Amino acid sequence: MNQKLLLGISVATLSIASLIFLIRGNMDIAVLVMTVLFVITNSFRARQMKKQGMEREAKWMSGMAVIFAILFLVVLGTIII
Repeated sequence: MNQKLLLGISVATLSIASLIFLIRGNMDIAVLVMTVLFVITNSFRARQMKKQGMEREAKWMSGMAVIFAILFLVVLGTIII
């Protein structure tokens, strides 16, 4: 499957899921889904920037993806505990 199509489907699905959780009042799960969304989009942007030759920007986006992955684990930990 095309990588951009897969990204588009996953972003749309996660966005709709986040919106549904926000409407239902499940803020914890909505934030959890949003952090996954940020990890996916930032890592895709990092790969695209690296292909375009923007090494410094790609490194920045990779760092942001890692930060949001850590935040995902923190939010998951607070939901479980």
